[in-house]
Amino acid sequence: MDNSVMTNNVVFQTLGTISGKQIGIATLNIETALNALNIEMVQALLAQLTCWKNDDSIAAIMLDGAGDKAFCAGGDVRAIYHAAMDKPGEVTAAATEFFKLEYQLDYLLHTYAKPVLVWGDGIVMGGGLGLMVGASHRIVTQHSRIAMPEVTIGLYPDVGGSYFLNQMPGKTGLFLGMTAYNMTGADAYYVGIGNHYLNRGDKERLLDAIATVGWRNDNAANHTRLHALIADMQGQCHIPLAPSILAEHQALINTLMDGDLAQILTQVKGLNDSLKQVHPWLAKACSVMLAGSPISHALVYEQSLLGADMTLAGAFKLELGLSVNCCAKADFVEGVRALLIDKDRKPQWLYNDAAAIPKDLIASLLCSPWSEAEHPFSHMG
Repeated sequence: MDNSVMTNNVVFQTLGTISGKQIGIATLNIETALNALNIEMVQALLAQLTCWKNDDSIAAIMLDGAGDKAFCAGGDVRAIYHAAMDKPGEVTAAATEFFKLEYQLDYLLHTYAKPVLVWGDGIVMGGGLGLMVGASHRIVTQHSRIAMPEVTIGLYPDVGGSYFLNQMPGKTGLFLGMTAYNMTGADAYYVGIGNHYLNRGDKERLLDAIATVGWRNDNAANHTRLHALIADMQGQCHIPLAPSILAEHQALINTLMDGDLAQILTQVKGLNDSLKQVHPWLAKACSVMLAGSPISHALVYEQSLLGADMTLAGAFKLELGLSVNCCAKADFVEGVRALLIDKDRKPQWLYNDAAAIPKDLIASLLCSPWSEAEHPFSHMG
C-alpha cells in the first residue's frame, strides 16, 4: 500500500493494482474504543470518500477497522449527551450536526457508484452497522457480532433502519430492533446485512487478490469482478458458514413478534421457562428487550409499520428529526448516562411500560422539528 494519511483517527491509504487503478482503503483507528465513530471521523470519511468518488484512478473502496475486536462498535454519543444536559428539552446543534453528517455519510455509501467493500469482522453495532449496510459488498466472518442495541440507550435502530429492517425475512427486523439480539456472521448473512462470507484469516489474501484484478473505467464491470473474486474465495473458506439461529427459528420469531405492541410485550413477558431453557439465545434477547426503554419499544414498532416501500432518502429524513427529538425529550439522555457516563446500568426510564406513554409523545417525536423546505435533507434523493 502507499499514500498513507492519518486524519482524525481514520487512516486513509491506497492499494496499487496491476491494472494501474487504485483501491481506496479507510481504516477506523481507535482500537481502544472499538473504533466508535466521533464527529471528526465522520467528517474525514465524508471528505475522503467524496474525493475518491470523483477520482478516476480509484476503482473501488474498502472500509476496515483497526484490530480484531471490532469494525465499529457504534457512534461516540457522549458529546451529544453533554449538549443535551446543558439544554434540556431543546434540539441541540451538537445532536443535529452529528446525526446529519452521520446519515449523509451512510447515504453516500448507499448511493456510491463504485464498489464499496466493508470488512465486517468482530463487533459491528449502531453507527458501524450504518456504514456496513450502505456498502455494496458486505463481508461477515466467523467472528462477526452484529447488533442494533439502541433500545438499551433510549434510541431506536437509526442509520437507515427505517429502510432496511422491513426488508428482512418475516418479523426478523422487528425482533432485532426490539431485542438488540447479537447476530453471528451467519445470522447477518441470512437477514442480508452481510452478502459475502470469509474467514478472519482471509483478509490479507483478499487484499492480495484485489491487487491482481483487471479493474476498468466501468463501475458495473468492477462490481461484477469484485463479487466474483469474493464468491470464489468464499467457496474455499477453511471454516464454513455456520447455521443461522434466526433462520432456524424464523417461525418462532414471527409468532413472538405478531400483533400490536401490547400483544408483543405480553407474548415476550409470558415466554415460558421451558422455552427459555431450550433457547437461551431467545431468553437473553427478551431479557434485554424488557430492560430497554419503553419509548424505544414504541418507536421500533412504529418503524415496523412503515413497510418495505419506505425510500432510503425518506428514511434518513424521518430519522434525522426523530433522533434529535429523542435527544431532547425522550429516554436518550438517561440511557447514555446509565450505560456510558455513570455506567451503573440502571436507567430510570420516563415510563415503566409502553402502555403508559401518552400517544401525543410518540407523535411529537415522529414530527420533524423543521419544515419541509428547512429540513437539512430537503434535497436528498
